[in-house]
Amino acid sequence: MFSPTPLNLPPFKAKISKKNNAVYIFDELRKKELVLTPEEWVRQHWINYLALVKNYPKSLMNIEGGMKLNSLQRRSDLLIYNSVGNKVVLAEFKAPTIKITQKVFEQIANYNTVHRIPYLLVSNGINHYYCKIDFENKSYQFIEDLPNYNEIG
Repeated sequence: MFSPTPLNLPPFKAKISKKNNAVYIFDELRKKELVLTPEEWVRQHWINYLALVKNYPKSLMNIEGGMKLNSLQRRSDLLIYNSVGNKVVLAEFKAPTIKITQKVFEQIANYNTVHRIPYLLVSNGINHYYCKIDFENKSYQFIEDLPNYNEIG
C-alpha cells in the first residue's frame, strides 16, 4: 500500500480514503476516486499547484489525453489548454523514486512530436524541469520556472 511522501511542492488537502486494503485519492478533474499510486500523488500535487499558484484553470486541464505515436496508442499525463483551445503545456510525471533521465525527456519529446506544445514540464515531485520549445527554429531551452497562466498566451 502506497504511503504518501512529502514532495517538493506545496502540500494540499487531498481527499484520501481507504477501501478494501487500497488507498484512493479523489481527482477533482475527473471527479472520481483513483488508486493512490506514487505517480498519481505527484500528478495531484501538480494539478493543485498549477491551479492555485500558477492560476491555470482546472477546466482547461486534461489528464491522460490519448494520442497515436508511430501507430501505438499513448497517453500523456497532463495537457493544459489556453482559453482558445490551443495546447500550451504538456506534463510528464514520474514517481518520486524514479530518476528523471534522458529517457524521460525522450518520452515527452516523442509525445510532443504529435502535440507540438510550446511548454514541457517533467517532474517526479522532487525535481522539476521546464522547457520552452521553439518550433520555428527547431530548438528548445530549459527555463527556470513554468510561466503563470496569464503569461503563457
